[in-house]
Amino acid sequence: MSIRLAKNRVRQVERCLGVQPVRPILAILLIMTTGLVPCLFAQKVEKAGRKVIVTVKPEYPETLQRAQIGGLVRLSVTVAANGAVSKVQIRGGNPILAECASSAVMKWKYVPAAAETDEEVSINFSPH
Repeated sequence: MSIRLAKNRVRQVERCLGVQPVRPILAILLIMTTGLVPCLFAQKVEKAGRKVIVTVKPEYPETLQRAQIGGLVRLSVTVAANGAVSKVQIRGGNPILAECASSAVMKWKYVPAAAETDEEVSINFSPH
């Protein structure tokens, strides 16, 4: 941000507040923090997860499907070094659908890696 833009912003703030002596302090703060603003609003970059090589489709209970009950189920999955799923934790979603998703994901197989990893899995159940 240029110094001229910073000064214009200071003037705008002063007009809103009706205060004059704020100018030097506010100008210094605006100039110092403008380089930080893009960092503060940057999106988090998610690491690339391990590739799934075998998936099992979760069972969708017929009663829930007929009742038009669906939604997103979020799971945290611990994958062993050999690619087998060792633990599944339910993070959100309908409890019945989450159990169905959890039992299916326990049968998934990932690409082997050097160490155990934690993966985030989302499964959408759509009654349509």
